[in-house]
Amino acid sequence: MNFLAHAYLSFGDPKVLIGNFIGDFVRGSIEEIYEKDIVVGVLLHRDIDKFTDRHPVVKEAQEKLKPEYGRYGSVITDMYFDYFLGKYWNNYHHLPLEVFAQETYAIVEDHIDILPENFLKAYQYMKHYNWLHSYSEIDGIRRALTGLSKRTRFDSKMETAHIYLEENHDQLRKHFGDFFEDLVTFAKKRYLILKAEI
Repeated sequence: MNFLAHAYLSFGDPKVLIGNFIGDFVRGSIEEIYEKDIVVGVLLHRDIDKFTDRHPVVKEAQEKLKPEYGRYGSVITDMYFDYFLGKYWNNYHHLPLEVFAQETYAIVEDHIDILPENFLKAYQYMKHYNWLHSYSEIDGIRRALTGLSKRTRFDSKMETAHIYLEENHDQLRKHFGDFFEDLVTFAKKRYLILKAEI
């Protein structure tokens, strides 16, 4: 999943959100570097990613993308699922998406001194282009996927993936709905377990 989903799946816990955001940017003995709830967020992030990668509905969506996009199908489905979460945000959260996005950026700013440098580089773009909100629109997904395509070693064709999204919108939305309900249930359970264990 992408940043919006990880923010949503932090369940209103600011320090868990920080850990959830930096999960891909930290290695080693995180328990020695970060306080408990940030560690919970990092571990939750990793559990969410593992669950996502193994889910049969996600695998099915990726298989459909494979003929056109090959190995990049997993990146594209992550983007698609953030798009659907953002587009239908009102079904999932009581705050408007733009308000949630700005509150999330404010939490990151409050912890800026302890965040890893490699995350901060990505965060500058996230905030400047308001990724958390812009991914809810086709044009935002187009810009993001085009940017990613320029950084791949091979011809990913990701710059065309927004067209596939538009053409297969209803089917992909069903994939998202079938998967995301399972993910929320799993993440809530893991969140509570990690909070109790760590």
